[in-house]
Amino acid sequence: MSELTVIQRHVLDFVRKSLDTGRSAPTSREVAAHFGWASKRAAECHIEALIRKGWLTSDAGKARSLRLADSLAAVARTVVEIPLFGSIPAGFGRDREQESDECIPVTIESIGFKPTRNTFALRVSGDSMIGKHICDGDIVVLEHGPDPRPGQIVAALIDRKSTLKTFVMKNGKPFLKAENPKFPDLIPSDELMIQGVVRAVLRQLEK
Repeated sequence: MSELTVIQRHVLDFVRKSLDTGRSAPTSREVAAHFGWASKRAAECHIEALIRKGWLTSDAGKARSLRLADSLAAVARTVVEIPLFGSIPAGFGRDREQESDECIPVTIESIGFKPTRNTFALRVSGDSMIGKHICDGDIVVLEHGPDPRPGQIVAALIDRKSTLKTFVMKNGKPFLKAENPKFPDLIPSDELMIQGVVRAVLRQLEK
């Protein structure tokens, strides 16, 4: 299977989620509407690329026949281990706990993407992100490397203290926004280093 562009990955995720919920496969017009594209041709181009690269298949001439390639369906059920590097405060920034050698097993299907060597996990401590449905004790799965977009949730080192917050830009300057009115936003006085962008949240239900 060939690598995908960011947009192709988003289209694939949209198709996969539609199929996962038991709905019919989306049409190119529905894909275009979901992403706000003016023409369905843009959606058709991305779908054709996904078929050509081996991620999707379809029956020629049949509407709503898109489906995941057999190889992708098998990959989605594959169990992988993601390193869990201690905990991170979703509250006031503080020194991160010592990294551990623990790993958590997940399926690619459960987190919605294929982990890379830059994927890692952290256990959440605190409730400053409850507005984004991230609670104390949850595990966040992050990707190290990509620059965050405004509105994405990040693990960050702000003035040498680690925290989990929403990345925001205002007047060209970055700061970290809490998603709980009990906590203040954090504005760096010295440095702001993004350690990872949150890609998934895992929650263990109480027994």
